Amino acid sequence: MIALNNENNFDIIICGGGAAGLLFAHGLISDPAFDHLSIALIEKEQKDQNDRTWCFWEEGKGPWDHLVSRRWDKAIFKSKAFSKSFLMTPYQYKMIEGINFYNYLYPLLEKATNFQLIREEITSITSLKESCEVMTALATYTAKKVFSSLVQNHYKRQDKYPVLQQHFIGWFVKTEAPIFDQETMVFMDFDVAQKNNTRFMYVLPSSPNEALVEYTLFSKDLLEDREYEDEITQYLKQKKAGKVKITATEKGSIPMTAYHFDQHNSANLMHIGTAGGWTKASTGFTFKKSQEKINALIEFLKKGQALDKFQQRNKFNFYDLLFLDVLAKYNGEGSQLFSRMFQRNSPQRIFQFLDEKTSYGQEVLLMSSFPIGRFVKALFKRVLSL
Repeated sequence: MIALNNENNFDIIICGGGAAGLLFAHGLISDPAFDHLSIALIEKEQKDQNDRTWCFWEEGKGPWDHLVSRRWDKAIFKSKAFSKSFLMTPYQYKMIEGINFYNYLYPLLEKATNFQLIREEITSITSLKESCEVMTALATYTAKKVFSSLVQNHYKRQDKYPVLQQHFIGWFVKTEAPIFDQETMVFMDFDVAQKNNTRFMYVLPSSPNEALVEYTLFSKDLLEDREYEDEITQYLKQKKAGKVKITATEKGSIPMTAYHFDQHNSANLMHIGTAGGWTKASTGFTFKKSQEKINALIEFLKKGQALDKFQQRNKFNFYDLLFLDVLAKYNGEGSQLFSRMFQRNSPQRIFQFLDEKTSYGQEVLLMSSFPIGRFVKALFKRVLSL
C-alpha cells in the first residue's frame, strides 16, 4: 500500500470529477505502470444525482457497455425539406446515464490504494516551475502533474475563432398517447421554427410512452428556460402526446469552438475534457472523444515528457473550424447545411467522418455536399490569417 503524503503532496492531481476526470482517473488506476504514483481527485459535488446523459455512436462492443442504459440501431433525420430514416449498422447509438457512471466509477476509484478523493471546492490552479499548486477553500495541495477539466473563459475573450454554444433543455417524459417508436432515435428534427438560428429536437425513446425530448440550439446566445420548455411543450402537442408527465430534466451548454485550448497547458499542467478542447467542435459530442484522448494520454505519460508536448491537432480540427466559420456567419441556415449532408451522404460516411476516420477521398465527397462558395471563402480567409 502507498501512504499518501500527509502534507497534501501528490504525484498527480485531477481537478474535476465529471466524465473526463473520472475516465482519466480510471485509466490511471487500471494501468500497473502508475501503481507507484499517488493520485488525488478534487471534486466538490457529491455526484449523487442523474445530472446528465452521455450519448455516442460506437461500432461493436465498447468498454462501457455494462453502463449503457439504452441503445438504438435505427435513427431518423428530419427537416422541412427532407426526411431520412436509416439503419446505423455497423454503429449503435448508446446512452449512459450520469448517475450510473458515477455510482460505478467513484467506488471503484476509492478502492485503489494509491487514490484519494477530496471533496473541496477549487479556487485556483497555479503552474510552477517543477510542479503545480491547487488551492481550495480549505487547503493548498501540490502535485508534480495536474490535470484540470474546469473550463476557463479564455475562449470567450478572443475573436480569432468563432464561438457557438450547443445549448439545450431536455425533459424525460411519460406521455398519455404512445407517440414514440422505441426502436428509432431522432438524431435531429429541424421541423421546428428556426428563428434565424440552428434549432432542432433530439429524441431518445425508451418505450412508446417514454423518451428524453431535448430542444437544442447551435447558436451564440442562450435562451430563457421558458423558451426551451415552450418549444418542447409545443412539439409534444403537435405529436398529440396527450397528458405529459415530466419525470426528470437536464440542461446544458457546451462550447463549440476550434479555439486552441491546449495553448494554456504547461510542462506540469494539462487541461482535459471540454476544458482541453476535447469536445468535437462541429457537433458538441465529448464522451467518446475524451476516452480516445485519454487512451493516448495514458501512453504519452509513460514517456515522461512535458505535458505541453501532448498535442493531437489534425486536419479534422481545420474542417471543424471551416464549418463553424460558416455556421456562425449563416446561423439561420444550419438546417439546410445538415440536410444537404444527410441527403447526399450515407449515415455511415457521416459518422465515420465525425469520428475522424475517413480518407481524403471520402472527405472530398462529403465536403462537396455543402455550398462550395461559402466554404471556399472561409478557407481563403483562414489561409490569409495564417
